[in-house]
Amino acid sequence: LQTRLQAGQGYGNTLNCVLTVYRNESVAGFFKGMSFPLASIAVYSSVVFGVFSNTQRLLSQLRHGDPSQTPALADVALASMVAGFVSVGIGTPVDLVKIRLQMQMQPYIKANIKLKPTVPGFPVYRGPIHCFRTVLQKEGIAGIYRGAGAMLLRDVPGYCLYFTPYTFFCGWITPDGCISPNPSSIWLAGGVAGAISWGTATPMDVVKSRLQADGVYLNKYKGTLDCILQSYQNEGLKVFFRGITVNAVRGFPMSSATFLGYELSLKAMKRDQTETNP
Repeated sequence: LQTRLQAGQGYGNTLNCVLTVYRNESVAGFFKGMSFPLASIAVYSSVVFGVFSNTQRLLSQLRHGDPSQTPALADVALASMVAGFVSVGIGTPVDLVKIRLQMQMQPYIKANIKLKPTVPGFPVYRGPIHCFRTVLQKEGIAGIYRGAGAMLLRDVPGYCLYFTPYTFFCGWITPDGCISPNPSSIWLAGGVAGAISWGTATPMDVVKSRLQADGVYLNKYKGTLDCILQSYQNEGLKVFFRGITVNAVRGFPMSSATFLGYELSLKAMKRDQTETNP
């Protein structure tokens, strides 16, 4: 829904998008492009959380001489921005494949733009591997990383507004005297952080989605700035908030589950290490 609202045409609002997708493509339409992100999410999340945690430890070592020292919010913010920067290297190709698969059946109605030989309304890609290989062959590495600039502008501040609110809310919710937050505190803090992060990241998410969808049948945008200017000139400021409801709503349960799984996994590994090395 998010991609269709941001980069597609003819969807008035979220409800209309849901009904249109269901009417035209049935339930399967809601799961297009899911396999590639599903296969790579474990690696992506491991890298993001690993970079975040290790950067925090490095900053604590440099500041206090002790990597286990609780980091200040400023250190959390810096570590999260580093994680956001690194995440773009993995996330851009995955998002591009997902968006191309989701948008390849969408109609493009634009005057004075030369379409590629493929006819809109017919599938260009047979699946995620074929999509990746086709883009790589026709557009090279630059094609695979199309939208990386917009994703960088989305994820660096986005992860800052992801990990920092989570750390703050965890500390605020957790009762005094507790060594670590309980699962309900983690779940709530993670959900709030996810809603904040995805909600504020929506403008650059729109730009990224449009850049990556661009190229299935036509090349409309020359780059990030051109996409911003064209989108604003054609549709006004409101275009940058398309899909904000979907982003914020999905951000809560997704982030709640992610942070809960992360914290519980850390506790389990620390417990195992303690039992192995008393």
